Amino acid sequence: QVQLQESGPGLVKPSQTLSLTCTVSGGSITTNYAYWSWIRQPPGKALEWMGSIAYSGSTYYNTFLKSHTSISWDTSKNQFTLRLSSVTPEDTAVYFCARGRPPDYWGEGTLVTVSS
Repeated sequence: QVQLQESGPGLVKPSQTLSLTCTVSGGSITTNYAYWSWIRQPPGKALEWMGSIAYSGSTYYNTFLKSHTSISWDTSKNQFTLRLSSVTPEDTAVYFCARGRPPDYWGEGTLVTVSS
């Protein structure tokens, strides 16, 4: 019954920061052993795990994206947020938030286009 929904701008300009929020309903993001992730899929390419935040608040990042990626949460709103700085057109992708390791519940995904 857990549901996740991504929200945020669908268009971001190069060099700016991409910011997306995942709103979770049907369960608390601080539930023991919960694990929350951001995953993306560029057009024609494979899924790419970006990073995660665990129920404890610990964060984990893809080594190749770590320098520009930040995941945080607002437990009072049952939300967690992705920020990806200094984006380029190569960051154009469908962005998903998901629960679990491996993921068992997914948001529907949101397309973010990086373009001027």
